[in-house]
Amino acid sequence: MPTLQRDDAVAVLNIGNDENRFTPEWLDGMHACLDEVEGLGSPAALVTVADGKFWSNGLDLDWLTSHADQFEAYVTLVQRLLSRVLTMPMPTVAAIQGHCFAAGGMLAMAHDWRVMRADRGFFCLPEVDLGLPFPPGMDALLRAKLTPATAVEAMTTGRRYGGSEGLAAGIVTAAVGEAEVRSAAIDLVTPFAAKAGPNLGVIKSTMFAEAVGMLATVHRPQ
Repeated sequence: MPTLQRDDAVAVLNIGNDENRFTPEWLDGMHACLDEVEGLGSPAALVTVADGKFWSNGLDLDWLTSHADQFEAYVTLVQRLLSRVLTMPMPTVAAIQGHCFAAGGMLAMAHDWRVMRADRGFFCLPEVDLGLPFPPGMDALLRAKLTPATAVEAMTTGRRYGGSEGLAAGIVTAAVGEAEVRSAAIDLVTPFAAKAGPNLGVIKSTMFAEAVGMLATVHRPQ
């Protein structure tokens, strides 16, 4: 389950040490942690980390398949999480130490910046190979954060990007050694912690208004 620690003004949100799939319990834990983070005031910043081989493998498709009657409630929680992180009233960084796939990649992209391990681990949007369309809100989020050329490549080919490749494609802000991922993310965001506050949230909400609006509605795949 997600847990919170503090590093001076930086809230370090650890999303887990397994595949960190978006189970309903995990989603509830994430929202509870973000409630606490949003109550910190200023100065404040958020760094989202994980332990082990994965940063996140995204949706729990096995759970969703066996709980089809809860589709709308589940996707609402997922899209609310993406929207919350996208518009957090403080600077945010995803510290990606391992594989970051599908909706896990979208959660990473919802952060202001991303620091990724350079030598191992992949960022990948495999929906094209899974036969899954991108819901409008998730599509809008990705297109808001990726260059058009990278969006076409990442979303239509399912390419796996290592840290250095992700840096070249503009997916991540920095690619560093394994031992530096967390500290580099904290160092990146700390100088901006004093900018936290409602105004920053308004700026982000306006900047990403299309994605925020679409993430507020659940669309069933056709």
